[in-house]
Amino acid sequence: MPEEKQFYDDGAFYVEQSRWKMWNSYDKDGKCILTSLTEKQVVSATRFILKVRQDEANGKVVDEVKAYETKDNYKL
Repeated sequence: MPEEKQFYDDGAFYVEQSRWKMWNSYDKDGKCILTSLTEKQVVSATRFILKVRQDEANGKVVDEVKAYETKDNYKL
């Protein structure tokens, strides 16, 4: 029996675990956003992606260097 979809941020996206134990996030239209190893990672990264998309849609320029820095000051 398939698991219930786990919606986040007032239905902005949901996550599901695949049969290979990977976690996928989907927008409200069912389009896949990303895949990650853990539910926590996929939720965090999806929130970040949606925030950047929203900022770009509103005309805000995103500083890519700052956007990809971690707490430990590693840059991707």
